[in-house]
Amino acid sequence: MLPNAERDAMSGPLNGVRVLDLTTVLMGPYATQILAEYGAEVLKVEPPEGDGTRGIGPMRSPGMGAIFLNANRGKRSMVLDLKRPEARAALLRLAENMDVLIYNVRPQAMARLGLSYEEVRAVNPRIVYVGVFGYGRAGPYGDRPAYDDLIQGAAGLPALSLMAGSPTPRYVPTTIADRTVGLSAVGAILAALLHRERSGEGQSVDVPMFETMTQFVMGDHLGGRSFVPAEGPAGYARLLAHERRPYPTRDGYICALIYSNRQWKSFCALIGQPQMFDADPRLASLTTRTQHIDALYRFVAEQMPMRTTAEWMQALEEADIPCMPMHTPDSLLDDPHLRAVGFFSPVEHPSEGTLLSMSVPSTWSHSPPGPTRPAPRLGEHTAEVLREIGYDEAAILAVTQGGVATPAVANGAA
Repeated sequence: MLPNAERDAMSGPLNGVRVLDLTTVLMGPYATQILAEYGAEVLKVEPPEGDGTRGIGPMRSPGMGAIFLNANRGKRSMVLDLKRPEARAALLRLAENMDVLIYNVRPQAMARLGLSYEEVRAVNPRIVYVGVFGYGRAGPYGDRPAYDDLIQGAAGLPALSLMAGSPTPRYVPTTIADRTVGLSAVGAILAALLHRERSGEGQSVDVPMFETMTQFVMGDHLGGRSFVPAEGPAGYARLLAHERRPYPTRDGYICALIYSNRQWKSFCALIGQPQMFDADPRLASLTTRTQHIDALYRFVAEQMPMRTTAEWMQALEEADIPCMPMHTPDSLLDDPHLRAVGFFSPVEHPSEGTLLSMSVPSTWSHSPPGPTRPAPRLGEHTAEVLREIGYDEAAILAVTQGGVATPAVANGAA
């Protein structure tokens, strides 16, 4: 057996933290996957039909879709029909020894299930009880359902795309609200756990999507409305410039950001116009460049088709001007940097065969995080967990045959 220090270093920084995960789809599961990769023991409690993302995307076995596999590594799965009183009783027994309970239905639904903060706190006063849902309870939207697309629209992201030159408003083509709020939930959970370690107090924490994403967007775009009275309109001109986009080259696209005085001076020399930096008043400072940013980006765009992407990459790197290729999801898999750091790697799943896994993007000098188990089949650990909380084999048989809890079946489906 390894010495304690070495064993702890291999277990992740949250080794020993127990998380009761009642979340589905993506926002909550993304948060709890990060906690699992940090070393927490995460028990995912699913309804009898399973998390909806089990059915999304390519799959080899029913109920084991790609989205689910990529958001639920490191967890155990237990199935409980929480509409049944026997299942509620089992969940409260589980909660007695948990550090965190996280859910992403509306708080009213948790109250209807008899699992409000007050009811869970009664069995475990130290628990950190975290809700990730659409809107803060105090406002008129408090009862509304929420999804990533709705929150993107409500927080202004499609309108920003329109302001930046898109012919129609568009949602960001990734679940940016779910993942941003999921990350915020991780931070809130860790802060609440630290508070509990210092004070001994558990607490209820709400992480609403609308408010979180509004802060995310308006941190850039409050602009002149930061002042009272206003010093101008909302919006950050550089981010909204119509020409702020990957530049077309002779044979493709390149991403480049010419930002500082030194970088603009180098670029002017690179295109054979060294006198431009001192002669053009628009280039005098960051303030003047921001005032004329769309025209300056357009000027850069006019230069880019004169060389290939490879030629520009070499020239810009030699001039120490930040640049990157414009990847696609497929070409990212062949990126030389990601290959060198081992970001994508094959792993073996006991029922799904070889899968491509993504590493934890942070590096640690001690207690490194990392996935400890593959994404679970639906109900894979139901019987195991029931044994852990004191159910004997007869009791396990009774609740599983009665539909209160569901064990796994061979192909991963319910």
